[in-house]
Amino acid sequence: MQQIVILGIETSCDETAAAVVSDGRAALSNIISSQVDTHRLFGGVVPEVASRKHSEAICAVVDEALGAAGLRFGQLDAVAVTYGPGLVGALLVGVSFAKALAFALKKPLVAVNHIEGHICANYLENGGQNRIKPPFAGLVASGGHTNIVWVSDYGGYEILGSTRDDAAGEAFDKVARALGLGYPGGPLLERLAATGCAQAIAFPKALANSYDFSFSGLKSAVLNYLNKCAMSGAPVNRADVAACFQKAVVEVLVEKTLAACAAKGAKRLALAGGVAANGALRAAMAGACLERGVELFVPPPVYCTDNAAMIAACGYHLFRKGVFAPLSLNADPGLEF
Repeated sequence: MQQIVILGIETSCDETAAAVVSDGRAALSNIISSQVDTHRLFGGVVPEVASRKHSEAICAVVDEALGAAGLRFGQLDAVAVTYGPGLVGALLVGVSFAKALAFALKKPLVAVNHIEGHICANYLENGGQNRIKPPFAGLVASGGHTNIVWVSDYGGYEILGSTRDDAAGEAFDKVARALGLGYPGGPLLERLAATGCAQAIAFPKALANSYDFSFSGLKSAVLNYLNKCAMSGAPVNRADVAACFQKAVVEVLVEKTLAACAAKGAKRLALAGGVAANGALRAAMAGACLERGVELFVPPPVYCTDNAAMIAACGYHLFRKGVFAPLSLNADPGLEF
């Protein structure tokens, strides 16, 4: 059977990425041009700057992805692109490029939901390790989303729980900023937490009897703790604050996800999204899954953060179903999952 080769393009935030994936599982290339150093100067992503940087980088990134895969444009079967959710200007760069390329090559255009792409990162091969196949439960934890999902089939999803306010990654970044850790906050907070005592401060966990999440109260509790210390002149052990905050987030993610797995009778669980790269979450989830007889799948860190291989993997399954996008496709920054 002839392989199906998909070019994926991802520009939803501040990573200009392109990848070539064969049959939805083998990443022949995965090129990411990061803007972290640029946005670090501002303490966060500046949308207008991100869009301009995408425009400057996308041609070279796509060319590099094709070259690394050892393929020519004519050997592609389709072009898959993230069209939402994300920053509208950033999305438009990728969507416009993908539409022009699909038109020039006379190849199908495949529109991919960024969050679905994160789930599909679990289909990518990882050093010969067997990858997950539906049905399974999934936890998507990123800077903009926190969802517990039942994946009944390729492209078949049921949302079991979601965040009612801040996403997990957003809470990490805001607390990191309050602690003066800089950007990007999540990895810096994780590094600091590793040196602290996770039992020093009791931070709250919300919505105990629901699969939904709420991290705004936890974030406020951390900010109130820091403000009280500042007003009273009490010393702040930033490592302890980071460790206790991280513990509260990880515990609620693990507890709710495993409860949802039990309710669905799920014996397989996949993590996805940038927060899935967090070592404390991986370790806690692995331990909880082992206790409950649930097989855990976690993508390599490079496939947890924004990348185009996951977009191409998702595009493959849409391609197989004949779900193509018109050349009138537009960016949808508020796209629902």
